[in-house]
Amino acid sequence: MDKSFFTVKNILIILLLLFIGIQFINVKENISQSRSENAIGNYYKIPAKVQEILKTSCYDCHSNNTSYPWYSKVQPVKWWLADHVNSGKRHLNFDEFNTYSREKKLEKLDEIVETVKMGEMPLTSYTVVHRNAKLSASDQSEIERWANGIKKELNN
Repeated sequence: MDKSFFTVKNILIILLLLFIGIQFINVKENISQSRSENAIGNYYKIPAKVQEILKTSCYDCHSNNTSYPWYSKVQPVKWWLADHVNSGKRHLNFDEFNTYSREKKLEKLDEIVETVKMGEMPLTSYTVVHRNAKLSASDQSEIERWANGIKKELNN
């Protein structure tokens, strides 16, 4: 028997065993049992249309609750998604918005307007799978108008 074939076969078996083994390594999911008292909606008015946009396009990565798709159960995708969600929450967490200082709130609202206007959010890697999360020009305008309204409220 050819030695290189035997080596490739052994490598494939080892990789398969590793793949199966990592499936048993769990990751804490971003699922809260209750709504945070610091959620942005508890302190600032969110029009129904904007709330719908935020829920569809933002909250999976920028809140304390993520709706996980079926493929999130498979490693290493589970690790990648957990890292992605944790990073998103570090940048902006709508469920913890009222814990931010006034200055940080203003900064985050500016970032929301800028990233949405530039088409940087939601991420392409998210909208490829979640096509309904892609923001239309109208959605972008709604979010910009809403964020600018909260900024005015904070500046008064």
